Amino acid sequence: MTDDSGRPLAVFDLDNTLADTAHRQRFLECRPRDWDAFFAAAPADPPLAEGVRRARDSAGECEVVYLTGRPERCRRDTLDWLAAHGLPEGRVFMRRDGDRRPARRTKLEILRRLARDREVRVLVDDDLLVCEDAEQAGFRVLRARWATPSAALEAAQEGEGRT
Repeated sequence: MTDDSGRPLAVFDLDNTLADTAHRQRFLECRPRDWDAFFAAAPADPPLAEGVRRARDSAGECEVVYLTGRPERCRRDTLDWLAAHGLPEGRVFMRRDGDRRPARRTKLEILRRLARDREVRVLVDDDLLVCEDAEQAGFRVLRARWATPSAALEAAQEGEGRT
C-alpha cells in the first residue's frame, strides 16, 4: 500500500454504497434474522456502479478509506471483494466482533479518530442516521442514494448494531 499520509481522506461505506446487498436481504426479513447467512453471502454482492465510480474518482485526490458496520470476522471476504471489483486500495475499518452499538455511533467514533490526524474530505454512506450524525459533527457527507433502500437493513443497522 502506498504512503498517503498527507492526502485528505475519502471515507466509503460498503453495503448499499459500493456493494448491492439486495440479493441477501431475505436473511434479514425472517425471524430470527440469519446473520451468518447474510454475511456469508456478501462475496456475491454485485458492485454498485455509481459508488465504485465515485471511489475510483476520489482516489485521484484522496486516500480512500473504507468504513463498514460489517463485523471483523468478514475482513478476508471484504478485502477480496474490494480487490475483485477493482476498488482503490485502502484501510478498512470494521466493527469489532460482538460490538452491537448502532452504526451511527461506531462510524462517528471512527470518523472523529481519523479527523484528529487528517482532513476527512467526505463520507459516502447510505445510512440516513449515520449521515445525519456525521453532518451534525461537521463532516461533509454524500448520501449514497443509488441502491434500493432496505427497511430490514436499516432496522439492523440502528436497532441491532449488526452492520
